[in-house]
Amino acid sequence: MRLPVDALLPRIVQTLRAGKNLVIEAPPGAGKTTRVPPALLSLNPGDVLVLEPRRLAARMAARRVASELGERVGETVGYQVRFEDMSGPRTRLRFLTEGVLTRRLLSDPRLRGTGIVVLDEFHERHLDTDLGLALLKRLGIRIVVMSATMEAAPVARFLDDCPILRSEGKRHNLSIEYTPHSAAPLEDQVASALERLVQEGLDGDVLVFLPGAAEIRKAARVIEPILRRAGLLAMPLHGDLSPAEQDRAVAPADRRKVILSTNVAESSITIEGVTTVIDSGLARVAVDSPWTGLPSLDVRRISQASATQRAGRAGRTAPGRVIRLYTAEDFHRRPAADPPEILRRELSQIVLQLRALKIDSLDWLEPPPEPALAAANALLDRLGATAEMAELPLPPRLAKLVLEAARRGAPEKGCAVAAVLSAGERGSSDLLELAESDWQPHTRRVFEQLRRLIPGRDRKGDDAVLGSVLAAFSDRVARHRRDGELLLASGGSARFPGCRHEFVVAIDIEERRDRGLPLVRLAAPIEAEWLLDRAVERTTMEWNRSAERVEQVTALMYDQLVIDETRGPAPDSEETARLLAEKALETDIGNFVDRDALEDLRARAAFAGIGIDVAAGLEELCRGRSSFAELASAGLLTALRPARLDQIAPERLRLPGGRQVRVHYENGKPPWIESRMQDFFGMHETPRIAGVPVVVHLLAPNRRPVQVTTDLAGFWGRLYPQVRRELSRRYPKHTWPEHP
Repeated sequence: MRLPVDALLPRIVQTLRAGKNLVIEAPPGAGKTTRVPPALLSLNPGDVLVLEPRRLAARMAARRVASELGERVGETVGYQVRFEDMSGPRTRLRFLTEGVLTRRLLSDPRLRGTGIVVLDEFHERHLDTDLGLALLKRLGIRIVVMSATMEAAPVARFLDDCPILRSEGKRHNLSIEYTPHSAAPLEDQVASALERLVQEGLDGDVLVFLPGAAEIRKAARVIEPILRRAGLLAMPLHGDLSPAEQDRAVAPADRRKVILSTNVAESSITIEGVTTVIDSGLARVAVDSPWTGLPSLDVRRISQASATQRAGRAGRTAPGRVIRLYTAEDFHRRPAADPPEILRRELSQIVLQLRALKIDSLDWLEPPPEPALAAANALLDRLGATAEMAELPLPPRLAKLVLEAARRGAPEKGCAVAAVLSAGERGSSDLLELAESDWQPHTRRVFEQLRRLIPGRDRKGDDAVLGSVLAAFSDRVARHRRDGELLLASGGSARFPGCRHEFVVAIDIEERRDRGLPLVRLAAPIEAEWLLDRAVERTTMEWNRSAERVEQVTALMYDQLVIDETRGPAPDSEETARLLAEKALETDIGNFVDRDALEDLRARAAFAGIGIDVAAGLEELCRGRSSFAELASAGLLTALRPARLDQIAPERLRLPGGRQVRVHYENGKPPWIESRMQDFFGMHETPRIAGVPVVVHLLAPNRRPVQVTTDLAGFWGRLYPQVRRELSRRYPKHTWPEHP
C-alpha cells in the first residue's frame, strides 16, 4: 500500500546521506511513523532509534514496520518501553519512549552504535523530548524531527538550519462537525453523538476521545444500551491497562467497535477500521503538584493542534467523520498548540539527569525558566541527590525514598510506597495503609519494575520506611497543634481531620476552593527525634504580652517549625532594648509618665526652641531594661528633659519674699506665673524669660485673680492705689503698704 510520505523517501535518504539533520512535516495518516524509519536503515550500519511519546504508539509502530518487512517484532525491528523490551541481538530499528532514551544516555552517554535518532510527534514537547533533542545535538548524531502540527522553522534553525521537507498528501476526505454547547454530563454527550451515528448508519469503528479512565468507565455504562441494541463492542484504551488489554482494544474484531480512549491514541498510530472520531475536547494533562512536586493529571481543554491530531485518527483507511463535542467558536478560541512542558513543569528530574551526565550547560531549543531551574537545584541539594538516583525511572523524591529505604533495610516496603505515590493511588490518607491496600494494575507493574531494580527482602520494619519518606519529603514536615490543625514546616497551616500523631510528613495537600485551610490528603507519621539531625537552634527575643516583658526564647527549629522551646530572662542587649521600645511606643505613654507633666515639658521645651523626641528618649531609657514595670519606674520625664532647658526656660521663679512659683508654659503663649499679691511686693519690674515678659497673675488672699499684667511697674503706679483701698476694706487684717 502506497502512502503519501513515500514520495519523500528518496529526498529524505539523500539529505541524511549528506550528513545533515532533517525536519519533516506530514499530516496525520501520511505514513511518516512507519515508512521513514525503515528507509533510514540503508544509510549506515548504525542503529536507528525512534522516539515515540507513548508506549502504545511505540509497540504498534514496531509491529506495523516488522509486519511490512515480513518479520516478527524483535528481529530487525523492536521496541523498548517501560516494563517491556522487545528487541534482540539483530535489532537495528528500535521504537523507544522518550524516558527510555534518557536512561539509555545515562548508561551510555555517547550512544555508541547509534547512527540516526528520529523524534516522532515532536509537537507534544514532553520534558524528555526537549532534553533528548538537546543531548542528541550535543553528541552530533544525525537527527530527524517529525510532526504533523509543529512549527518547523524554529526547530530547523536549532538543528543548524537543516532542511525542511513537507508531505502535503491526504489519503481520504475528512468531514468535521461541531455540536452546540451542552451542560449535560460528558458521558451523556457521548451517548447522544453515538446514538446519532447509529441512526445514520455506521460503516466502521468509532474512536471516542475522553480525558481519563474514570470518564471512560462512566461513558461505557451510559452507552451500554446503545451498544447492545446496535450490536457494537465497547473497548477501553488508556495507559493504566496492561499491554495485552491495550492490544486487544486496537486489534481487529469480529464486529464493529466503539473504542473509548484517552489521548494515548491521539498520535503516531493507525487503528484499522476507525472511520469516525468523537472528540470531547478534553484531556488529562501532566502537571506537577505544587505541594509534592510529583506529576499528576489535570483535566484541561486540548489545543487546536491536539484536536487536529485526534481528527486525523479518522480517514486513515476510508473517508472519515469527526464529531467535536464543542462549538466551532470554542475551537477557534483554543490555543494553537500546547506550551512545551519545559516551560511549565517542575524540572528536578531533568536537572538530576544532567548532573548525572556532568553537564553544566546545554543548548536548548527553548531554555527552561531560571526560577524553575533554581527551584530544581535547591530541591536536589536538599535531597542530597546522587547519580544513582538518576538511574531509577522515578522523580527525584521517590528515587531518594527507594534508595534510602534499601539502605535502611526495607527495600520491599520502600518500593511499595514509591509505587503507590508514583501511580497516584487513592484511598487511605495514611501512607502505610495505602501501600498495603489493593492496588491498580499499573501500580503493580511499577512496583514489580522497581523490585527488579531494587531487590532484597525487608530486614527492618515501618520505622525504616517512614524515615525514608522523611528523607524524600523533608520539607513537608508538619506538627499537629490542635483539633486536626497542622503547622507546616514550610510556613502556614493545614487541616488533617483525625490526626493521631504529633509529627507527620504531609505528603499531599489539596488547596480548598472555599479559601479555607488546605486539606491534607496523604500523610505519614514520624517521631520528633528523627528531625534532630536537620534541626537548628535559634535564639530570639520575643514579647510576652501578658507579662509585659521581653523574653529570650531558645527554640529548636526544623525549617519554620518549632520542635521545642524554652523561655528565660532577656539579656542586656540592643535587640532587647529595641523590642521593649517598640512595644512601649505601641502602648499608652501614660503607662510610663504623667501625661500632664509630659505636656508641660513639651510646651516648656517648645518655648525654648528645643524639640522633645519621646521615641528617642524612650529607646534610650530602654537600655538595660526588659519590662514595662522597669520602664515605669525609670523616670522617663527626667530622661526627656533637655540639658539646657533650665537655663533657657526655668521651671520656677523666685519672688522677692523668697517664695518660688511655678512657671506655666503653653504652646503659642507667653509664660505665666501666679501668686498672692503680697509675694510680689518689692518686685518693681516684670520678670522676663528668654527676653519675653512673663504674664503675672496677682491673686487676692482668697487666691482669686485681682490683676493680670505684663507691666508690674505700670500696675504699681497706676492701678494699685485703687486696688489697695478695695483690698484693705475686704481684708483688713492683711498689710497693704502704700508703696509696695
